Amino acid sequence: MSRRLRILTWHVHGNYLYNLTQVPHDFYLVTDAARSTHHGGRSGSLPWGDNVHEAPADRLQEMPIDVLLFQSRAEWEGDRQQLLSEAQRRLPCIYLEHDPPQEHPTATKHWVDNPEVLLVHVTPFNALMWDSGACPVRVIEHGVKPLVSARYTGARECGIVVVNNMARRGRRLGLDIYRDMAREVPLSLAGMGSEELQADRRSAARPGASATDRRSESRGEILGEVNQLRLPGLMAEHRFFFNPIRYTSLGLAVIEAMLVGLPIVGLATTELVTVIRNGENGFIDTRPDRLATAMKQLLADPAQARSMGEAARRTAEERFGIERFVAEWRRAIDSVTG
Repeated sequence: MSRRLRILTWHVHGNYLYNLTQVPHDFYLVTDAARSTHHGGRSGSLPWGDNVHEAPADRLQEMPIDVLLFQSRAEWEGDRQQLLSEAQRRLPCIYLEHDPPQEHPTATKHWVDNPEVLLVHVTPFNALMWDSGACPVRVIEHGVKPLVSARYTGARECGIVVVNNMARRGRRLGLDIYRDMAREVPLSLAGMGSEELQADRRSAARPGASATDRRSESRGEILGEVNQLRLPGLMAEHRFFFNPIRYTSLGLAVIEAMLVGLPIVGLATTELVTVIRNGENGFIDTRPDRLATAMKQLLADPAQARSMGEAARRTAEERFGIERFVAEWRRAIDSVTG
């Protein structure tokens, strides 16, 4: 890296952005007066570094910028045209795509489709599924810098699920699978909007509910949105991490749980199939009944859960270390700036 660069971007995924800002450049986050979606700047409880700054939207054209880093279609098609000068739009540009295609899993062409823009995918699965068009493509897998030091205890005879807005996002995020599994095993649910599913817990405690339903109700909780600095310690208390999501990128919450030392149980879909090895660091399958059996096994055998969680932690440290992530991002940025 020949010099420190000024990178303009948006606050799209907080935890990813925190890890990205470990790259030794200066990051300027676009803000507006309303702190609207993706324009929140240095918001939340994350310990932002001194290299993270705010960039008021109405002053962008006056600011010296070296690199543009887009992370969502709204900003690519809106802010790029409305807020930036013509000269700024010609700056070196990267588009960071966080998700697999959602309109059609194999026949969706990425909207950037520009040979002058580097398209970065966060998993090999995502890169495989997107038609990336004319864009040059790189895959930079997640890297995680733990927010706090937390280690697995598994003291709670209960699994934990971490999904934001599951009620609104439905089957793709595994709402039906979560509901079915919560009737089989005790599961705590954390995430924005999780309170919307409180009625599910009340129905489990209805008159005439089975003894299994009542035990699950007493051990699993709706936790609501959990502060990012508190979440690792909270996860560490649970016996395992359950990921009910059918179709998404490899979630950072999964990796963060692995780094704490939780075994992972989830659907054998998308990139998770390259991370979890059955019986070693977790269990994956496309049959929910087999996942329920695996979760019950971990609840009945704390020693096995701890051993598999230790294997999960080693996997995460080897594959998703922050040093590798920073090095790959530095090379990507150098490739567009020359």
